[in-house]
Amino acid sequence: MAKKSIEILVGLFVLMGLAALMFVALKAANLTTTTNGETYTLQARFDNIGGLKSRAPVRSAGVVVGRVTSITLDPKTYQGVVTLAIRSDVQFPRDSSAKILTSGLLGDQYIGIEPGGDEKNFTPGTVITQTQSAVVLENLIGQFLFNKAADAGSTQAPAEGAK
Repeated sequence: MAKKSIEILVGLFVLMGLAALMFVALKAANLTTTTNGETYTLQARFDNIGGLKSRAPVRSAGVVVGRVTSITLDPKTYQGVVTLAIRSDVQFPRDSSAKILTSGLLGDQYIGIEPGGDEKNFTPGTVITQTQSAVVLENLIGQFLFNKAADAGSTQAPAEGAK
């Protein structure tokens, strides 16, 4: 009988460990947070969305105020159209801006909204016009190398015989 109760305890311990592992995996994949309450939608257009993904957080002053619900490509302007679900209890002025930011040096990307000073707020379905695209590390490195090569080429002394 004692052996059977120990086996049951070990089994329960293993199940609790698996449940904890599942919770951590969902938390890391950003799938545990669900939208509590009502939301309204906004859209933002970006020239480059970088590595932004659906369900990425929307933050203002570091506080999560919504989620990215979808990302599509506008076939006419070739811009990324990002649809945001914002909590109804959070209202932003019409002149607010949206940026694609990165958590840490190489972390996940999210949308950051900086509130403006207008007295009127966004209405559901509004397109945020003031946006800043993602900073792509590869583009920055390429631009740095190109500038260094251009500087090196312009500072070289002319060859002997050349006038």
